[in-house]
Amino acid sequence: MIVLQLLFYCLLFTAMVKIAVIGGAVNGLYFYPKEVQDRTIELGLIDRNTMNRKRKCFMIPFFIVMLAALVLIIGLWNGASSFGEAYWQALLFLEVMNIYDGVVIDKLWVGHSQFWVLPGLEDAPFVQIWRQVLKKRSILALIWVAGAAIVGGIVHLIF
Repeated sequence: MIVLQLLFYCLLFTAMVKIAVIGGAVNGLYFYPKEVQDRTIELGLIDRNTMNRKRKCFMIPFFIVMLAALVLIIGLWNGASSFGEAYWQALLFLEVMNIYDGVVIDKLWVGHSQFWVLPGLEDAPFVQIWRQVLKKRSILALIWVAGAAIVGGIVHLIF
């Protein structure tokens, strides 16, 4: 059952990203490295205020939906009520999501899809190399240790 839940959680993650870029990759410019963002703005494809507004309009609902889904999966679907049980499940989900984001989203989808190539920036390097992916994912793995504690606490309080 946990594998099905992890798959659901990762698909929800993918759906949220896909919704963010409806209308073109430029709508998700905040996902790109700063150099690519700056060049895209210079080309007039978007302005910085619009990009920042789109980032907020995505990130706030994204974190709320992903947190709510995680709390409901762990507390309601799995019936976890103790902090420890909820913590370990949350850590598993967050770490799997972290790896999924780095490998499936960043390296496979973004790295092998023409969708993410911005017009006029075909030469711009925007796909992270493996070293960058591993560094970012390692840092996030540590952050998710604390994030899992927050989720575990929420599940313990609610359920």
